[in-house]
Amino acid sequence: MNIPSVFWLVPVASVVALGMAWCFFRQMMAADEGTPRMREIAGHVRRGAMAYLKQQYKVVAIVFVVLAIIFAFMAYVLKWQNPWVPFAFLTGGLFSGLAGFFGMKTATYASARTAHAAQQSLDGGLKIAFRSGAVMGLTVVGLGLLDIALWFVVLSQFYQGDSMALITITTTMLTFGMGASTQALFARVGGGIYTKAADVGADIVGKVEADIPEDDPRNPATIADNVGDNVGDVAGMGADLYESYCGSILSTAAPGATAFAMSGDMQMKAVIAPMLIAAVGVFLSILGIYLVRTKEGATMRDLLHSLSVGTNVSALLIAAATFLILYLLQIDGWLGLSFSVITGLAAGVIIGQATEYYTSHSYKPTQRISEAGLTGSATVIIKGIGTGMISTCVPVVTIGVAIMLSYLCANGFDMQMSAEALSKGLYGIGIAAVGMLSTLGITLATDAYGPIADNAGGNAEMSNLGEEVRHRTDALDALGNTTAATGKGFAIGSAALTALALLASYIEEIKIAMERAGMTLTNLKGEVISAAQATIPDFMNYFQVNLMNPRVLVGAFIGAMAAFLFCGLTMEAVGRAAQKMVAEVRRQFREIKGILEGTGTPDYGSCVEISTRAAQHEMIFPSLLAIAIPIVVGLVLGVAGVLGLLVGGLSCGFTLAVFMANAGGAWDNAKKMVEEGNFGGKGSFAHKATIVGDTVGDPFKDTSGPSLNILIKLMSMVSIVMAGLTVAFG
Repeated sequence: MNIPSVFWLVPVASVVALGMAWCFFRQMMAADEGTPRMREIAGHVRRGAMAYLKQQYKVVAIVFVVLAIIFAFMAYVLKWQNPWVPFAFLTGGLFSGLAGFFGMKTATYASARTAHAAQQSLDGGLKIAFRSGAVMGLTVVGLGLLDIALWFVVLSQFYQGDSMALITITTTMLTFGMGASTQALFARVGGGIYTKAADVGADIVGKVEADIPEDDPRNPATIADNVGDNVGDVAGMGADLYESYCGSILSTAAPGATAFAMSGDMQMKAVIAPMLIAAVGVFLSILGIYLVRTKEGATMRDLLHSLSVGTNVSALLIAAATFLILYLLQIDGWLGLSFSVITGLAAGVIIGQATEYYTSHSYKPTQRISEAGLTGSATVIIKGIGTGMISTCVPVVTIGVAIMLSYLCANGFDMQMSAEALSKGLYGIGIAAVGMLSTLGITLATDAYGPIADNAGGNAEMSNLGEEVRHRTDALDALGNTTAATGKGFAIGSAALTALALLASYIEEIKIAMERAGMTLTNLKGEVISAAQATIPDFMNYFQVNLMNPRVLVGAFIGAMAAFLFCGLTMEAVGRAAQKMVAEVRRQFREIKGILEGTGTPDYGSCVEISTRAAQHEMIFPSLLAIAIPIVVGLVLGVAGVLGLLVGGLSCGFTLAVFMANAGGAWDNAKKMVEEGNFGGKGSFAHKATIVGDTVGDPFKDTSGPSLNILIKLMSMVSIVMAGLTVAFG
């Protein structure tokens, strides 16, 4: 099997991305970290973050080893899986963990340097924070493309001459997507519990009860809060979007291998097309990063415009590049597929703009939440929940339209649902997800920028840098809240498209498992055929995948329930950990003399310890549950039940994730708006009411909500990997 020479653009792009990430890291490290006090605070945060990550990786390593042994047993003893599965699974987890580690390491060095640069100008602070965030973005895409390229080259050498080589290769590579998803879920859940336990504890006792400013050094939970920003919003987010990025590419390559299986070398071109689009996106993301800059005295809209210039230019250029790539590959229906990519890009922009509208305090929805603070915390919470619910309309309709358009563009607007049209349509949906994430190098930079700016504000407050510096860092922080919410919108939007494409991959993996077991099925004509000969309509008819089958309906209900169960478990985990944090901060205020007067020294270490232990303990059950549910449903309800589970989990999980992310972001920025002097300003009745809303929204937007997009894809990945088990017993 010959790999086209154009494929080598993929590993080249990965090396360029990693090289630019290293350059941006070195530029950031060359900047001044500020006063001795600023360096001391940054050192505390850095050590706490690294200690937590080291402990988390120990726990996750145990889980990975156990799962790898199970996969090896299934592959080598029971012969239910491809023998490469255990190794692909481990590398996916390793690269996902590396993405989070490098991003967090950069962020912990960048925060003090951002605060110091903000002493000179707003633009200086923005550049350091944004380009440090770009280290995360470029590291994620660089490692993702490197992992994909390596596995594709290795597996291509071992499947020379196999008639189903590309189908086998692409479905096997999806396994490392499960490794990435598993690592990402642990990172998101653990990091989210850590950061929100500290944040809630610091807010309730510090800002509400003791009436001291945010990030005040007198608050014992302040360092833990700053550590949490890094382990949750940087390391967790990096692992999360790594698996989103790889998942979108792999979930497109697999249907591509099926849709063009009878088209000779066209099949190879369809498999590498999403990889090439992502590779070109790397170069255009780097261009966009250099376009981000602002001016002194910039308003929130000015700052949002600065970031929009970089992201929108990259998106427009990748749209044009897509037509050229697919034209040069001469894939059948290349023009329609190009419009599928445009559909994904447009959907990402629309979701981002809708998220910005509902979460930025430059617009009425968040302004009204701030105003609700005049009548108390209850009205703030009611208004925030209502805003979050209403905010789901645009993303859901956008994704629905994107699914239909990308499907129809790819199959030539064939409405007859023939086997060929269905396969090509699913390929179009997958490539739309690639389009949405093709410029992840810069869109993730805008997301990772947020926690760096937040930590810079904390460092400025604890170092007493003055009101003007704090005003600049607050402006950067408020911008970060909006960009973080926008990034979550991109992630969940791409998850919806990716998960839908993964349904086709699940069907292919079931067919491979049936073929391996020597099983046959009956096609729509009543003929007995091998599984490899079956089309998707044959498959759906044989397993009775329709809405009249109670197995499908029960599976859909379980999928919807899984989203709520997962959110409930993670919310309660944050609540339990926060209770311990609140009790500890109150104890220190009560027992350590002189803390509130500034003469006593808080015990920061005990608060860091509480968050670390809580996160390590609480993250295990929800994460393992996400792996167990698809396995149990497959054993009890079979293939039809699993497909119902994945559809129910996708539809409910997507809507719930958008609601939680947007409600949390709106509450946070409503508080920021009051702190800027509106509705009474800091210390007012409205301020305390919006602090309560922000505290409720913390686990919404940073723990449960962003974890749902991983849950959706992880259930799909587990179902694919466990297809052999489902065929054998389900």
